[in-house]
Amino acid sequence: MPAGEFCHPSPAPGSEAEEERVWAQIKAEARVEADAEPALASYLYSTILSHSSLERSLSFHLGNKLCSSTLLSTLLYDLFLNIFSNDASLRSATVADLCAARVRDPACVSFSHCLLNYKGFLACQAHRVAHKLWTQSRRPLALALQSRISDVFAVDIHPAAKIGKGILFDHATGVVVGETAVIGNNVSILHHVTLGGTGKFGGDRHPKIGDGVLIGAGATILGNVKIGEGAKIGAGSVVLINVPPRTTAVGNPARLVGGKEQPTKHEEIPGESMDHTSFMSEWSDYII
Repeated sequence: MPAGEFCHPSPAPGSEAEEERVWAQIKAEARVEADAEPALASYLYSTILSHSSLERSLSFHLGNKLCSSTLLSTLLYDLFLNIFSNDASLRSATVADLCAARVRDPACVSFSHCLLNYKGFLACQAHRVAHKLWTQSRRPLALALQSRISDVFAVDIHPAAKIGKGILFDHATGVVVGETAVIGNNVSILHHVTLGGTGKFGGDRHPKIGDGVLIGAGATILGNVKIGEGAKIGAGSVVLINVPPRTTAVGNPARLVGGKEQPTKHEEIPGESMDHTSFMSEWSDYII
């Protein structure tokens, strides 16, 4: 079954039935991979096939990834499992993130590949736990977890940052998300993206990213600015002002394709289409 069909089954997106179907698909993929590559059989058994649910598998895998000599994998496993098991919205977000990678990234060959190997996916799930701890006023633990996520995955997201579901951190290395940043649903962000502040003052000082936004590699968005729903930020751009919905901003400093008075608008949702360059013919006379 094609990934796109599997991620939009008849049960409502985010439902328990969808979660069970995705988990069944992950286990089926792991069995095939274990048969095809005996060297991975033990690894696939311990991370996927020995577990009864997606949250148990994910908690085990994250615990082993993020543990250290003083932060034990068993402690982390219990922490992750307790939070995932008691919060259906987090499990729903995990399934949506798995589907985002499977559908949007042509290099993602299976759900199990994403679950085990995509550090952007793993960093995002660990952040969801850190954010839950932050909201429960368990802030020292949330910050310790943030530090381990940064050390292991090279993704630095403050635990207070709010992130929606259906998120793709593609490649993910060098992504930085500040304390008061908000990321909507169905957003795709490539590597070396910064959602940062403009100085050392406190308060609400980080970007707000609308639903369906695509942010290209190396883009920097600074300050309490709003990136409108379905907007596109070109790779390497530096954005310091609001970007209207369904428009494209490119350059350093970034400017709107079509001009700020009547910027060109697009119909597709770039966070889902992953179309980085459709604006080029309208904006640039650059010829290769």
